[in-house]
Amino acid sequence: MDKTFGWLQVVRLGLVQASLGAIVVLMTSTLNRIMVVELALPAMLPGALVALHYLVQMSRPRMGHGSDQGTRRTPWIIGGMTVLAAGALSATLATVWMPGSPVLGLLLALAGFVMIGLGVGAAGTSLLVLLAMRVASERRAAAATVVWLMMIVGFAVTAGVAGKLLDPYSPMRLLAVTGVVCLVALTITVLALFRVEGGAGEPAAGRRPARAVAFRTALAEVWQEAAARQFTVFIFISMLAYSAQDLILEPFAGSVFGFTPGESTSLSGVQHGGVLAGMLLVAAVGSKFARGRAGSLRLWCVGGCIASAAALAGLALAGHVGAPWPLKANVFLMGAANGAFSIAAIGQMMRLATEGRASREGVRMGLWGAAQAIAFGFGGLAGTAASDLAHWLIASNGAAYGSVFAAEALLFVASAALALRIPLAGSQWSKQPPRTARPSFS
Repeated sequence: MDKTFGWLQVVRLGLVQASLGAIVVLMTSTLNRIMVVELALPAMLPGALVALHYLVQMSRPRMGHGSDQGTRRTPWIIGGMTVLAAGALSATLATVWMPGSPVLGLLLALAGFVMIGLGVGAAGTSLLVLLAMRVASERRAAAATVVWLMMIVGFAVTAGVAGKLLDPYSPMRLLAVTGVVCLVALTITVLALFRVEGGAGEPAAGRRPARAVAFRTALAEVWQEAAARQFTVFIFISMLAYSAQDLILEPFAGSVFGFTPGESTSLSGVQHGGVLAGMLLVAAVGSKFARGRAGSLRLWCVGGCIASAAALAGLALAGHVGAPWPLKANVFLMGAANGAFSIAAIGQMMRLATEGRASREGVRMGLWGAAQAIAFGFGGLAGTAASDLAHWLIASNGAAYGSVFAAEALLFVASAALALRIPLAGSQWSKQPPRTARPSFS
């Protein structure tokens, strides 16, 4: 039986997640701005590169299978972070090359963002599996909150510090800042993971490698588990609904409520504050009442999805009502509902990864991570495309945006129905062995 992690080990893994977030935010935010503003490149270019890094994360199940074959997850986390850092440096160098050598710059950028996706997939999947296997069930919601809050801190600190160091902008300064961020992130990762799974050369406590099988066989075995299939669909639909409003909320506030660019940006801050509040609520209540109904992660998943649907329905109504509607309060409640359901979903993910067929934890976590990545990559595109279509069909700005928010609310209702079917801990469904069948994956 594995020795469970205490809060010190959880914080150490949170430092790794923060390091991962620090590199990723530099690539998806800072590099995006430099390409569009300083280099005057089409906005579609960084958008396509970010979408590519999500697409590559379809490899997460394969990464998880690889980590299942060994006795330790730590090498996969460090290896993934190393690939991520190399990809970030390549993407930055590509950005520097683009003005003078656009073709070479584009090719290097494509390679860099492929490496970023691979690195995030390898490190992120193995980190979550390690948490799932070594954190006590009553601490899972709180542990997930700690790790995700530390990732958000990594986002914020890196964006703030890097922004100051990049001013005034120069290509060499961009390379230097990226290099320092990658070096610091790798150093923190290695130090935080030192002996977290035990001493060098010895297997992690109670950890045995999986039975050696082909990846397609392992994936087929996991897909035959009813709980794994159901949860994959839940993750995809809920995260699609979660991400689809990202790119239309600020335009909605500007065109319907007359918000200035500064006011609409502050609205995103209100939403993120709500997300933080929702996460903290689930962590606090889930830990205090872990063995009662208030601490049921499934209950929080269902409630968070229903509350998210209600908040989006409120935004749909706001499109018809206009300025009298309490938009900021509505957005804060939507953020709180999103935060509550997402942390509960991560807690469920950590629990379900350890149930079912033994030694397939990495494949399960990778499958769900891939579903989330695809949903996030597709969500922004789907939301903006639906908005354009609604504006073409509906003359009123408010009604057009409202129809998109209403569709997203329906996705959350469907997610709540799926969350109700997530098996409880120790249920027969979550433990049933998969049927014997030929692999159905190519």
